[in-house]
Amino acid sequence: MSGAVLVEAPGVHRLVPHEPREPGPGEALVRVHAAGICGSDREVYQGNRPEGYVRYPLTPGHEWSGTVERVGTGAPASLVGRKVVGEGFRNCQVCDRCHAGETTLCTAGYEETGFTRPGAMAPTLTLPARLLHTLPEDADLTAAALLEPAACIAAAALKANARPGERVAVVGTGTLGMFAVQFLRAASPAELLVVGTRGDREALSRQFGATDFRTKDRPLPDDFDVVIETAGSADAARTAAALLRRGGRLVLTGIPAPGADGLDPTDLVVRQLEVHTVFGAPPDAWAHTVRVFAAGLLDPRPLVTHELPLAEFSRAIELVGSGDPKVGKVLLHPDALP
Repeated sequence: MSGAVLVEAPGVHRLVPHEPREPGPGEALVRVHAAGICGSDREVYQGNRPEGYVRYPLTPGHEWSGTVERVGTGAPASLVGRKVVGEGFRNCQVCDRCHAGETTLCTAGYEETGFTRPGAMAPTLTLPARLLHTLPEDADLTAAALLEPAACIAAAALKANARPGERVAVVGTGTLGMFAVQFLRAASPAELLVVGTRGDREALSRQFGATDFRTKDRPLPDDFDVVIETAGSADAARTAAALLRRGGRLVLTGIPAPGADGLDPTDLVVRQLEVHTVFGAPPDAWAHTVRVFAAGLLDPRPLVTHELPLAEFSRAIELVGSGDPKVGKVLLHPDALP
């Protein structure tokens, strides 16, 4: 059995022997195909993830895809052999927020795969079967490894409730921004503007459905119906709000550094902006993502630029934080590369 990544403490990791944990009642054991790395994984490794949102020692990996190998008692036997992705939040299912479907706000406390529970940077992952979402038999598991960040943006798209013919925009051109473009394109907008800091993202933005692209130093409109912000900075949030018409709808998905100057509350009130925020992806967003992916309306594959074996975890972390414009989504494969 090949090894798993273990982050023992900030900045300290090693590859350790891995043995599958047999699924208990209601659980499934998944053979991991690929695990993605995002900024939050880099935070885990560097030690700057907020207190309470990580527990060391830890096997990271909250973005993943795989195939169910076996299930425990009480879990559907029909899952065995199915290609799957899975929700990360280990919600209690009984608090008022869980009953309302807002499982990412579970009042029982924060628990999430890859942060406080063992993640997918290992050959196998054992988790509650209720968190799994099945994929079509012919699904591309490499592309599917990106469905976790896509689900977070699906949550934003559902809150934005863009209607056909509306003018919509995305602020941010990273992985989340490109997913936002694809979800908004599916709503048949009259216009779809992408605003970013890098001109080299224009071609990809247009490939995914943008009708206009501008860097934020250029003149920007102020009469859009819907804007989704994905860049994770206070400046991006202000840019996103400024794009909206009076009464427009804004969804913020990025998490700026603590203490950042926020939006002007006077501006929000006077223009009567409708502001939503997203923290993770609840079940309805996951289900929506899998449906859109299965229908061929969501194409994560062009966002993958690097695929590495699990043993190159250090290099993967360096790539994610390099700032190199040629680095997009980095995937780790527990076994031999496909």
